[in-house]
Amino acid sequence: MIVGQRFTPLQRVLHWLMAICILAMLFIGVGMVSTIMPKYLLLVSIHKPLGIAILILALIRLSVRLRFRAPPLPADLPEPMKLAARLSHYALYFLMIAMPLIGWGMLSAADYPIVLYGGVRLPAILPQSDSLHTLLWDAHFYLAFLFFALILIHLAAALFHALVRKDGVFEAMAPAPTHDEVAPAE
Repeated sequence: MIVGQRFTPLQRVLHWLMAICILAMLFIGVGMVSTIMPKYLLLVSIHKPLGIAILILALIRLSVRLRFRAPPLPADLPEPMKLAARLSHYALYFLMIAMPLIGWGMLSAADYPIVLYGGVRLPAILPQSDSLHTLLWDAHFYLAFLFFALILIHLAAALFHALVRKDGVFEAMAPAPTHDEVAPAE
């Protein structure tokens, strides 16, 4: 691994914090659509503010990414893999921003209040419309599966770079320096 080829500490913190939030959100979402028990209301009360937190973090992360960029991919990485990496990252950023906005729009179209912690209420971003609510609910539901699939592909690619290619791509986003990066004491 070449020195200086890592994401900034802020980029790494945002990446791993969002990974935890997004995985929690996906599993909470699955729990919400698979139950009618009293825990449904608890899951909804977590899902809404977590979605807004993800939206805010994604916007911060995107601005940080635009400011500090990403380390270059290995020169010997085949062009189709470089293209796949770029396109998958665009898709992930799109979904990190679109999913919370679609959820917010869906609740607005249903005229449901969006209450965050402490009683803070978000304004409606769309007019009340049953047909629009249904369209956005479907989009939110199916895009969640796409998001989950992209996350699995992202994880598989990270493991491929870490375990097979051993080319430093995984280490660029690792939360802490890897064994190879720690300078020996002299």
